Amino acid sequence: MDKTEDILETINKAKNGNQIAFSRLLDTFWNDVYGFQLKRTENENDAEDITIQTFSKAFDKIHTYNDSYVFKTWLITISKNIHIDLVRKRKRNLFDARHGGDEIKKVLDDAPSMEDQLIKEQNLANLLQDIKKLKPHYQEVINLRYFNELSYAEIANSLNEPVNNIKVKLLRAKKLLSEIIRNKR
Repeated sequence: MDKTEDILETINKAKNGNQIAFSRLLDTFWNDVYGFQLKRTENENDAEDITIQTFSKAFDKIHTYNDSYVFKTWLITISKNIHIDLVRKRKRNLFDARHGGDEIKKVLDDAPSMEDQLIKEQNLANLLQDIKKLKPHYQEVINLRYFNELSYAEIANSLNEPVNNIKVKLLRAKKLLSEIIRNKR
């Protein structure tokens, strides 16, 4: 089996929800997406954030992937769009800040995401019930990060997984948790 067939088989496994396949795709293509974004942004933090968001979005939408396209190209396209959105948001926020929007003077990265805000709004008892609705591997990263207050590196060490996997898993867990909370309203 050649590398292309191997990647397509891994993608099909990921489409069926296989977590090992997701990890394999992340490990295989992380450096390509990160390197691409590092050249574009010339900022390690932005490149890493965009790469994490790229894999999260790609994994959420993996069922839409058309194998007549190269998977790496599909990922790079997603990352380009995320970068464009980020630049637009920053320009809009900069414009608002210059024209009297004091509340928007915070740096974009420091502002809590919509998911973070929804999670904070819930009382602890309800939040714990909602966390229990997640798959066990998502419960685990949420608990380690927010209740045990471990760093990404500490979680990666504890679970014996790469830090990048932990970041993507945590981002997906937060999205799923916010959907659970949003659907209760």
